[in-house]
Amino acid sequence: MSLSRRKTLSLIGGGVLLAASASGAGFLMTRTPHRALAPWADAGKSDDPRLHALSYAILAPNPHNRQPWEAALTGADEMTIWRDPARNLPHTDPFDRQMTIGMGCFLELLAIAASDTGHFADITLFPAGEGGPVAHVVLRKGAARDPLFAHVLTRRSCKEPFAPTEVEPAKAAQLASLGQVITDPGTVAALRDITWQAWMVEAETTSAWNESVDLMRFGKAEIEANPDGIDLGGPFLESLGLIGMMTRDAQRDPSSAAYKAAVDIYRTMLMATPAYATVITQGNSREDQIAAGRRWLRLNLTATALGLSVQPVSQALQEFPEMAGPYAAVHSVLAKPGETVQMLGRLGYGPTVPPTPRWPLETRLRHA
Repeated sequence: MSLSRRKTLSLIGGGVLLAASASGAGFLMTRTPHRALAPWADAGKSDDPRLHALSYAILAPNPHNRQPWEAALTGADEMTIWRDPARNLPHTDPFDRQMTIGMGCFLELLAIAASDTGHFADITLFPAGEGGPVAHVVLRKGAARDPLFAHVLTRRSCKEPFAPTEVEPAKAAQLASLGQVITDPGTVAALRDITWQAWMVEAETTSAWNESVDLMRFGKAEIEANPDGIDLGGPFLESLGLIGMMTRDAQRDPSSAAYKAAVDIYRTMLMATPAYATVITQGNSREDQIAAGRRWLRLNLTATALGLSVQPVSQALQEFPEMAGPYAAVHSVLAKPGETVQMLGRLGYGPTVPPTPRWPLETRLRHA
């Protein structure tokens, strides 16, 4: 989560930041977690087409940035992909639906990146059943480069307020084959209210909120030690941590200034949404969830190509008991009976934001 200079200053009443001193300014200039961001710069450096594709696939969007994928290279042109259950989100994703969608994003990005070296990715899902690997992949020569590959390194999930600018019908039409785009003002207003209600349900459900707080990474040292989860870095947020305002304990305390600031920040962000994009499936099997993730990844890249920003807002789609009201409401607005809303995201024009941290590729490889 990023925080603007103006918001940061307002949160501490315009008080003294560490950056006010020369030594403090020097300290804050070193707060970028370069090691945790290195996978974005290192992508594509291997001569092995499988490692080339995997180095981009690890940049895929995924729930709480848990990066649950693992891969093993077999033979000369094959790989097997697993989902690491140790990275599950048992409170907010009790049926692993969102994690499975994240694996779909990974597999689609893998296929797109394979095309950069002229390969098709022949993907077989759940070759040993749902209890085994997620996929077996064979690379085959003869593919043309997917046009969306050009946008892989600039794709982001933009967690900032969007400009009050409508998404043009022509751009919405270009996304329509990948997901439903909602620009109708009445429906957009209803979804704003539902997503805000759902965010508060998660924040006020202790087990769900603590799951997020446990995965918050405060400052450069924590981000580089564990480049997954919810990164709360940058000089201004780190300044708040140094004065004791931005801490894990403070985030757990609903009466704290930090918790109240988070509520204010997210409400402002969620209300500044001119349009939404969704992916809906008729079924809800693991294969349906993988397919939804693959579509979402392509939707996100296509939006990037069109100059649009995207941010998943998945709280209303979570399946823990306390979320039943928003879950029913969002399905009532978006889905037909029996359908499942797999993904819901904000869509609009947002600011340029930095990439999110990633574990290096070598940490995501299994070795026999």
